[in-house]
Amino acid sequence: MTITEKTRDHVTVISLKGNLLGEPETTALREAVYRLTERDEKQVVLDLGRLKAINSTGLGVLVSALTSLRKRSGDLSLAKLPEKVHALMMITHLVRVFMIYDTVERAVASFGR
Repeated sequence: MTITEKTRDHVTVISLKGNLLGEPETTALREAVYRLTERDEKQVVLDLGRLKAINSTGLGVLVSALTSLRKRSGDLSLAKLPEKVHALMMITHLVRVFMIYDTVERAVASFGR
């Protein structure tokens, strides 16, 4: 999995490309979020548009990232979920936990409200 990071309007956008199925991908995402919290960056959007597959381990890392940011008065939004990922989020009721947006731009703009 490839992880890239950019900042837009004081919001960090982390883009994931590949699979989020277990090690070492989950560790890489955990470490990326940890680095953000260490730099006191609290507003994060995960761009999942190029995510090919995710399983329960990957979902657990997303929840963990959300929890870590919220403990530090931050938040995490998800953007561009592929159809299969969105279906899994619906089945697991995680759509009630995460703010989910069709585009990265809308997700970034949501932090300005």
